[in-house]
Amino acid sequence: MLMGLAVAASGCTSIRESRGYIEDERMTGLIQPGIDNEQSVQSTLGRPTFTSQFGPETWYYVSSVTGRKPFVRPKIQTHSVLAVRFDSDGKVVAADRSGIDQVVYLSPDGDETPTLGRERTFFEDLFGNIGTVGAPGAGPAGGGRGPGG
Repeated sequence: MLMGLAVAASGCTSIRESRGYIEDERMTGLIQPGIDNEQSVQSTLGRPTFTSQFGPETWYYVSSVTGRKPFVRPKIQTHSVLAVRFDSDGKVVAADRSGIDQVVYLSPDGDETPTLGRERTFFEDLFGNIGTVGAPGAGPAGGGRGPGG
């Protein structure tokens, strides 16, 4: 009986999972603005989770630890982002850290994306382009000949 109770209780324990970059405080503390460059950051921390597409070049190292009980959706326990910004020469300008307080939770608005404009029926979508192909002002019609052809 005691063995059965132990097995049942072990099924209710929380499951912890690390996701993304596995953060090491000693390694991230080694990044020094003005001294390190892209190559030294990559050799110390590895490849970033993702990089900026616009603005100053920034590498992001994202780390999350989630926990969940069996049959329940995972919940974020800890979350951190290390953003390493570089100047135009590839030198580190800053290494900023943010935590779970910066996480934004979004809840979608139903199954449809709201849009401006009028609602079209299924048949308007299906047959809406009939008659517009080859209509006056819609470009050259038939034959594929250009001007003077």
